[in-house]
Amino acid sequence: MSAVLAATLAACEGPDPAASSFALPPTASSAPDSTGDEPGTSTGTTGTSEPVPEDSSTSSTGEPNTTLPRQDLGMPDLGDLHPAGCKGKIDFLFVISRYGLMESKQARLIEAFPHFIETIESKFADFDYHIMVVDGDETWGSQVCNADCSPTGCPYPEYPCDAVASISTCDTTMGAGTVFPAGKAASNVDCGIVGGRRYITRDQPNPVDTFACLAQVGLTGDDRLGEAVTAAMAPQINDAGGCNGGFLRDDALLMITFIANTTDQFSAGKPKEWAETITAAKHGDANSVVVFSIQEPECNPWDRVCDLVKYYFPYHHIADDDEEDYRPAFEVATDLVEEACSAFIPQ
Repeated sequence: MSAVLAATLAACEGPDPAASSFALPPTASSAPDSTGDEPGTSTGTTGTSEPVPEDSSTSSTGEPNTTLPRQDLGMPDLGDLHPAGCKGKIDFLFVISRYGLMESKQARLIEAFPHFIETIESKFADFDYHIMVVDGDETWGSQVCNADCSPTGCPYPEYPCDAVASISTCDTTMGAGTVFPAGKAASNVDCGIVGGRRYITRDQPNPVDTFACLAQVGLTGDDRLGEAVTAAMAPQINDAGGCNGGFLRDDALLMITFIANTTDQFSAGKPKEWAETITAAKHGDANSVVVFSIQEPECNPWDRVCDLVKYYFPYHHIADDDEEDYRPAFEVATDLVEEACSAFIPQ
C-alpha cells in the first residue's frame, strides 16, 4: 500500500527546478530538493505515514494467524496534490536602464516583444496578463529641460515641455510604472494606458504598440535597477491607492525582465536584500518568480543585478545584451515561464 501511495505522490509533484538547466546549483537554490526516499515510503510534504500492516491471513509457516486480523485501510484521501498552476495569469515587470547608449538595446527589446507575447499566448489558452515598465531612476524626463524648457535651455527638440507642469508624484517615484517616457531618445508622449493604471492589462487597445511606447524610456536617467525592482515590490506601492495599485496578484506568476548595458553599482541595498523583498512580495515563494536578464552573460564582481538573477531564483535565464536579435533569448524565457507555471501554487 505504501508503494502505491509513494507512486501517487511522486506523480503529482510539480517539476523540480533544480533539474532544469536554468536552475541554481543545489547549494544556492531555494527550489525544493529531491526527497531521495526509497520506494515504499511516503514522500512530499505530507510526512512519513505509519506502516500499513502486512497481509496477516496466514503465518509464515502457512498456518492460519488469528492474532492480527487483516485490515483493509483503502487509499487515504490526500486531496488534489497537483499544483494549481498559474493558468495563464502572469504579471510581467520590465526593469529598463535609462543610462546612455541604451537606445539600440531598447529598440531590440521592443522588436522582440510581440514575438514573446505571441509565444506566451500560444502556451496558455486563457492568457491573462499585467505588463508594467519601470526604469532605473526616480526622476522624470530630463532635469536640464525641466529646469529650462526653452529652445536654448533644452537640447531635445521633441521634448514635451507642455507636460512638465502636470507631472505627478508617481511620475517621480522610484519603482512606479512608466506611463510617459521623456528625454533624449524617449517616446516623449503619454502612452495612453487605459483605466488610470500604470500597467497594461487585457483591456488595453493595441498592447504591443503601447508597450513599444513604454519601453522606449530614453537615455537621460540612471541605471539603478536593483533599487527600482525593490521599490516596485513594496506593498504600499501595489496596494489600493498606490502608484502601481493592483499590479501584483497573489494568484499570478511574476516574471521580471532586466535590460541594461552597465553594472548597477549605485542602487541602495544588496542583491540578497533585493531578492528577499521580491520573494516576500510572493509570500516567500522564490519558485513563483521567473527572472530574465538581458545584460552581460557573465557576472563580473561589480554586476549586482547579475548576482540577483543568477544566485537567488531557481527559474532564471541570462541573455547577452550584445545579441542583434533578442527573440531567441525570449524563446528560452517562454519555456521557463511554462515550466514555472506548471508548478505554481497560488498563495
